[in-house]
Amino acid sequence: MLILGIESASGQVGCAVGGHEGVLASAHAGRGRRHAEALGPQIDFVRRQAGIELSELGAIAVDVGPGLYTGLRVGIAAAVSMAYALRVPMIGVSSLDLLAFPARWTSRLIISALDARRGELFVAMFRRVPGGIQRVADPRVCTPADLVADLEVDEERTLLVGDGALRYADSFSGLRGIELAEQGLANPSARALVQLAHARAMREEFVQPWDLEPVYLRKPDAEINWATREGRA
Repeated sequence: MLILGIESASGQVGCAVGGHEGVLASAHAGRGRRHAEALGPQIDFVRRQAGIELSELGAIAVDVGPGLYTGLRVGIAAAVSMAYALRVPMIGVSSLDLLAFPARWTSRLIISALDARRGELFVAMFRRVPGGIQRVADPRVCTPADLVADLEVDEERTLLVGDGALRYADSFSGLRGIELAEQGLANPSARALVQLAHARAMREEFVQPWDLEPVYLRKPDAEINWATREGRA
């Protein structure tokens, strides 16, 4: 089964195509272009690089968050529209899973920390298991100070991955047993999305487009700003 993966939860947007043979093609774009402008050409690019037609796709996978609200909306809307048009099922994968999966080589506890803006992080904890990773704590929103406090209490050898970990690197420097992953693991990966989605497809863990649920963890910034202004008024 061929799967198209769409990832747009962070400051970059990406997509990939793959199946049982692995990832056939992928593309990512960072700053300088908006998600909505980049996604369409990316999808066409990876389709051509993989040498397939969209009609050959058996499922659409998408990053369901948490992440930046506008980016998530763009990616999920595009994925749902394609799934309807192609009449194929969908697979939703958490952005925090996508951050942790490429770090599955480590024996350390893995903490995904995605920049949530407003001085906060989206975080989740994972451990390596045969064949991949397993989440050991549910996703949550916290401040860097909250995460530092947790790390100081646990004192466990830990690998921090994600743009949130890098943005607040000074907060974590000096903590015993804490390692920060490199810039290459700063954003959720469309390649990881296709790999994780393929494993779920083999277990027939599909959802229909109308049942796909995004994970926001908190209200959009615009809604928060509006509530704040109303409170001040």
